[in-house]
Amino acid sequence: MTASIEQAAAQLLSAQTSGIPCPPVRGLLPEGDLAAAYAVQNINVQRAEGDGRRIIGRKIGLTAKSVQKQLGVDQPDYGILFADMEVQDGEIVAWDRVLQPKAEAEVALVLERDLDRPDTTLTELVAATAYVLPAIEIVGSRIANWDISILDTIADNASSGAYVLGAAPRKLADVDLRLCGMAMFRAGEPVSVGAGAACLGHPLNAALWLARTMAKVGRPLQAGDVVLTGALGPMVAARPGDIIEARIEGLGSVTAAFGREAA
Repeated sequence: MTASIEQAAAQLLSAQTSGIPCPPVRGLLPEGDLAAAYAVQNINVQRAEGDGRRIIGRKIGLTAKSVQKQLGVDQPDYGILFADMEVQDGEIVAWDRVLQPKAEAEVALVLERDLDRPDTTLTELVAATAYVLPAIEIVGSRIANWDISILDTIADNASSGAYVLGAAPRKLADVDLRLCGMAMFRAGEPVSVGAGAACLGHPLNAALWLARTMAKVGRPLQAGDVVLTGALGPMVAARPGDIIEARIEGLGSVTAAFGREAA
């Protein structure tokens, strides 16, 4: 079993470093074994830390009930955010930076207190949140053609790639995250719409699940961490040269710009 986990981690790492997507890794793991998939993820996270990459937060995936049903699960998943994954609002993202990129609009929380208890309450989460920002997560898959199951995406660090944050922070008290509408545009044309309720009923529901889960696995959320709470609407495949803007009611807008595909 250990050898299979190591093989899956090596396969994903090779895809990342070579820029060539790999076959799915689910066949290397016991069917339905989420713990094994997270073990694969953790191997590559530890390797990244050993290479000097710095953890600055987490992302939550599978927050839409429809997607959970499609993948046969009843809960979200999580991935690790590194400092070098952050992109400035409007900065050009090199086309080869993220494999098979897609964009989704999200609400980001930034914490000012640690959340280290597995029984963290909603009031503690609210008190620990310094501010919220609009975000675009640029998801990517090391798995060829996005041929993923729940095991593949967890092992692949929840299909994380990069993320863009807006630059105008808002207090939680100033915005209704459940009812806030979202529209995402490509070259001025709408390509995705949604609202905060699409994210487990409320983005704070997703963040609370994450806070409790990370405390249980020994990697609790800490002051200064960024939390990407999950998609507010359908993700959109990015194309070379795309400029994608997300507008979230009460939070403002944020833009991801993609470079031209390398020759």
